[in-house]
Amino acid sequence: MEDAFQPAGEPSVAIAFSVNGKPVSVEAEADTPLLWVLRDDLGMTGTKFGCGVAACGACSVHVDGAITRSCSLPVGEVAGKGVTTIEGLKGADGTLHRVQQAWIDAQVPQCGYCQSGQIMAAVALIEKVGTPSDEQIDEAMTNICRCGTYPRIRQAILAATGRAAAQTGEA
Repeated sequence: MEDAFQPAGEPSVAIAFSVNGKPVSVEAEADTPLLWVLRDDLGMTGTKFGCGVAACGACSVHVDGAITRSCSLPVGEVAGKGVTTIEGLKGADGTLHRVQQAWIDAQVPQCGYCQSGQIMAAVALIEKVGTPSDEQIDEAMTNICRCGTYPRIRQAILAATGRAAAQTGEA
């Protein structure tokens, strides 16, 4: 028996957008967070749930090229747009994106949980400014890393842009 006091959810609607360059259409309530559609409906589990309130950045993806925290973005707002997840960064031939490779080379991850969001933020920064200054890196990298791998994150970003960490006085 239905509970008369429980509010009915929004009706599901078809929402069409692209994920990693491929068109998709999902049946979902328009206010469902994009994160859950990506993970549960589309199997894109590289995007992580962290805080659920858009503070930590573990859920970061690109929406039409802009870094976006997917836990607070209703899927209805991405209709007709392009979403890129960590899975979509690799090349068509399977090669890693230069930022992903720099992460490995700099041995950035410890627990690794926040890393997909960190990488997505770094890629967005590099695509926006090319070779960022230390100040631009500090300003853009607002994702939280509980392991404290921030020096390695900076090193990886600098390496991905061809700028050596030694140029900034960091080891």
